[in-house]
Amino acid sequence: MHTPPSTPSSRGPRRDLYAAGAAVLLVTVSVLVGRRIEETSRTLFVDWPPLLASWGPHAGPGTPAAVLVAVATVAHGPALAARLPWRALLPAAWGTATVWTVSLALVDGWHRGIARRLTSRYEYLQVIDRFHDIPEALRHFTQHILLDSPDNWPAHIAGHPPAATLTFVLLDRVGLRGGGWAGMWCITVGATACVAVLVTIRALADEALARRAAPFLVLAPAAVWMGTSADAYFAAVAAWSVALLALAVTRGSMWWAGASGLLFGLTCYLSYGLTLVALIAAAVLVLGRHAVRGRPVLLLPLLAGLAVVPAVFTLAGFDWWEAYHLLVTRYHQGAGGIRPYGYWVWANLACTVLITGLATAAGLRRSGAVLARRRTGPPAGRRLAFLVAAALLALLVADLSGMSKAETERIWLPFALWLLPACAFLPRPRVWLAAQALLALLLNHLLLTGW
Repeated sequence: MHTPPSTPSSRGPRRDLYAAGAAVLLVTVSVLVGRRIEETSRTLFVDWPPLLASWGPHAGPGTPAAVLVAVATVAHGPALAARLPWRALLPAAWGTATVWTVSLALVDGWHRGIARRLTSRYEYLQVIDRFHDIPEALRHFTQHILLDSPDNWPAHIAGHPPAATLTFVLLDRVGLRGGGWAGMWCITVGATACVAVLVTIRALADEALARRAAPFLVLAPAAVWMGTSADAYFAAVAAWSVALLALAVTRGSMWWAGASGLLFGLTCYLSYGLTLVALIAAAVLVLGRHAVRGRPVLLLPLLAGLAVVPAVFTLAGFDWWEAYHLLVTRYHQGAGGIRPYGYWVWANLACTVLITGLATAAGLRRSGAVLARRRTGPPAGRRLAFLVAAALLALLVADLSGMSKAETERIWLPFALWLLPACAFLPRPRVWLAAQALLALLLNHLLLTGW
């Protein structure tokens, strides 16, 4: 039987506001300090620090739909999430998240908001014609990573393992050509990430907490960057690798374990930094340790699945480790070698506030309180708080690495999505949901985001 989250004390809501206020202060300081650095040394390489964006108030064809989705989700989302049958809730969450993301993207119009996003000089669609012979391209992939190499790859191709580029090459091969199809692929697949997180919470904690988290996952400010960014697609693959692992350890399924390993292997070949998703996966194994001890054979298909994608790429001639070391050099050859670590190591966290919202700041405070009361709080709440803490740890490791200076509002989407379930601990969800929606709408209508 489910034990509901403990009733907040009279001081709880006040402390939530303190946490949200601290988040606002962090963002404000990062903006002011960032603008000062740009005025004096111009070493941040962003127009509106800490975001890679520029000031440009505007509206567009997506504005009415975005406002309508926001109002409807705030008004009815918590009640529907509590009442819908579970099998109906999941597609409803995916559909609403997709509409929310598309609406926000269309505030910039179809061409700027979706169709052209992945066709800029930094993006994957620029190199489709260089993969006419895929095995040959993989064998020589590392030879084009450094800036001083012949025909060096554009930034995003050089900055990721080739599975990222191959996704768009294969879309082109099956007839889904151009930025419009690529953008909609990233949005529709990326929106499934919220479903994966819900499945994970239900498997490891309980269904009631998953239902409380659902509206916050759907109406996340992160949707501003989920549409349209390849990182949304990466986030979904990573999230499903964790979700399938949660199902494997809670149901004792060899098939789910193998599929989880396969997706995690793919995740590592979509983005080097997403190897840190292993920390979230480790939290799943810790939470499901009794099932794993009872059936340790589950680790065999997990490891077998994990080996598939690395084996395929290695046999094709791509060396992941060599490519990563070359990427580190490439990173320091460009803006990454100039951007000041002393600013970005904390300003990145301000970016995280902007993609996860003030509700998440308050939710993280409550998650910390749940973990601190680990012997007295409901077990389901402790398990959810532990999972959120693992995601926060992964994000902090990425931050301290120095390989994520700026653009983390996009790069950290796969980690940020796992912080949003902390909002399940909040009372008065409609108030916090309204704050989330308002933040997303303001960001998308006041700033011109890009990468």
